[in-house]
Amino acid sequence: MAMLTLAACTGGQSENPLMADSALPYGAPEFSKYEPTDYEEAFLEGFKRQRAEIDAIVACTDAPTFDNTIGALERSGRLLGKVSGVFFNLSETDADSIMKETEKRIMPLMTEHSAYMTMNETLFARVKAIYDNKANLNLTREQEMVLYKYYRMFVRGGALLDADKKAQFMEIEKQLSLASIEFGDNSLAETNAFELVITDEKELAGLPQSSIDAAREEAQAKGKEGWLFTLQKPSWIPFMQYADNRDLRKKMYLGYINRGDNNNDNDNKEVIARILKLRQQKAQLFGFNTFAEYQLEDKMAKTPQAAYDLLMTIWNAALPKAKAEAAELQKLMDAEGKGEKLEAWDWWYYTEKLREQKYALSESELKPYFSLDNVRKGSFMVAYKLFGVNFRPIEGVDIYHPEVKTFEVLDADSSHIALFYADYFPRATKRAGAWMSNFVEPFNVDGENKRPMIVNVCNFTRPSGDTPSLLNIDETRTLFHEFGHALHGMLTQTRYPSVAGTSVARDFVELPSQIMEHWAIEPEVMKLYAHHYQTGEAIPDELIAKMQAASSFNSGFETVELVAAALLDMEYHMLSDYTGFEANAFEKAVAEKIGLIPEITFRYRSTYFNHVFSGGYAVGYYSYLWAEVLDADGFEAFKEKGIFDEATGRSFRKNVLEMGGSEEPMTLYKRFRGAEPNPEALLRNRGLIE
Repeated sequence: MAMLTLAACTGGQSENPLMADSALPYGAPEFSKYEPTDYEEAFLEGFKRQRAEIDAIVACTDAPTFDNTIGALERSGRLLGKVSGVFFNLSETDADSIMKETEKRIMPLMTEHSAYMTMNETLFARVKAIYDNKANLNLTREQEMVLYKYYRMFVRGGALLDADKKAQFMEIEKQLSLASIEFGDNSLAETNAFELVITDEKELAGLPQSSIDAAREEAQAKGKEGWLFTLQKPSWIPFMQYADNRDLRKKMYLGYINRGDNNNDNDNKEVIARILKLRQQKAQLFGFNTFAEYQLEDKMAKTPQAAYDLLMTIWNAALPKAKAEAAELQKLMDAEGKGEKLEAWDWWYYTEKLREQKYALSESELKPYFSLDNVRKGSFMVAYKLFGVNFRPIEGVDIYHPEVKTFEVLDADSSHIALFYADYFPRATKRAGAWMSNFVEPFNVDGENKRPMIVNVCNFTRPSGDTPSLLNIDETRTLFHEFGHALHGMLTQTRYPSVAGTSVARDFVELPSQIMEHWAIEPEVMKLYAHHYQTGEAIPDELIAKMQAASSFNSGFETVELVAAALLDMEYHMLSDYTGFEANAFEKAVAEKIGLIPEITFRYRSTYFNHVFSGGYAVGYYSYLWAEVLDADGFEAFKEKGIFDEATGRSFRKNVLEMGGSEEPMTLYKRFRGAEPNPEALLRNRGLIE
């Protein structure tokens, strides 16, 4: 094996803080001690230790049992898990050039290390012997799921391939890991590269003062005159909603949708083609016609056609509504007498005008009630009322950036559940979007109950001057969404790490996150947390009534751009031949096939579709819609019994949040709900049917 070929780092093993036990509460990461040059040595030592643990399992002369093989695998790799948990989180939020270069060197070694396990014929023989005899082993349901997961990991890791195909598989995996890093780096570079500098104050017409102030601070921070607007959502969205200057809106819009498509050093079109071809080769090695078939075999959807059918059901309900919305916006433009045709860069702007016209409601009117601190407190309050958990600020734990907040999570009996890190503001080192991850995975084996350490990462509007961070409704829902993922990770009560927390099927993992979004905008909940940041006044009933009246406003647009992206993802990976593939031409063909109107583009165009090309959502973006069937139906259970009904909340905690992947997803859902979900709940939730 070529695994340990990197030059050794300077210093002895004891000098590397990543390899030492933490002195902080609960063994929390000691970020302030870690240097970018520490990771490489720690990874190499982690590889070495787990290889020794694997060798010991292989050398065992006892007959294979669940504990001496599967249990031993679960107990292995603790150092590697620790280092990975810190490194890969920071590589997306706070990495420097040293860490980025380290990542490029480490990823091929990660592939080789994984192969050291999954291609070990003796080890696989032990796993297979247990799997083939599982009916006679009196395993718990959780152990059965862990065993299945390992057996599938070995099979998907090449254990059944012949020698030539194993070599091909390893090379494909290495190339895919590097291409994924390249795509993400290009996307971040493109986002950071675009700047719109305005020096004429007249060109700020229409923008709210908060956006103007933030743009002034951004310009000053970068040593520029005037006002600086970027492609970060807190800057971009208000500009698209309120800027009167149509030419500048067009410039901002095109800057956003052309990321990775500028024929420069950060162009992603060739990277996409490379990734898709490699994925297809991988699928064919395992006997699948397409990568879509390969990916969905063990998901709730099972087949690409099942996922595609759900998407088209939603699409066929949403597209007519989006067309009607476009016609209504065009009428608004016609009334201005300028003779202009609605374009994509007009949609956000005229939607805000129409919202104010129809409902006397604007985002700027709502934002003062949704300060970041209040929204976060609201999410904590909901978790307490539903699941009996408390959040309190914790001192004495390290943070990796001054803006990160830390909390200890306590159960109703004050016992420790988890640590929670919150990282909410954009910066040049952080990729776009919002996500949840684990710094430390839970571990409950051999009497050791190591609780998880969870992080939520977002890119929300920054404070400006004396004004705190004020969130729009989409950002408010995003905070609750990622908090739902965090709860799924924090409340896990499984024994084995491989099925803990969010280690579930991709099309089930969005249930806890998406169901939490409902509480964000429930009138009863908003009255408890949505208080004006200056006066402390609770959000008025009049504003809530306007929000409810406008609840399905613009839902055609919102649904169409989301479903279009999910269909694009599916179409990419349902191909079996990529000869002559070109990303832009393919994207255009998909838009024409599904009838996407030109006033709306995909939520994520190909060249910055990070979910699919640098994240874990390849053939998985549909899962947001698949899980929405579950979350919309599940929330109706709360609406039937009361949104804070304790019994329903505790049932969701016990049967979904605590269970991780220890049972089949639909089994868990039916245990909570009492029946399979009704797909019409999604259409009702989006206002697409009565």
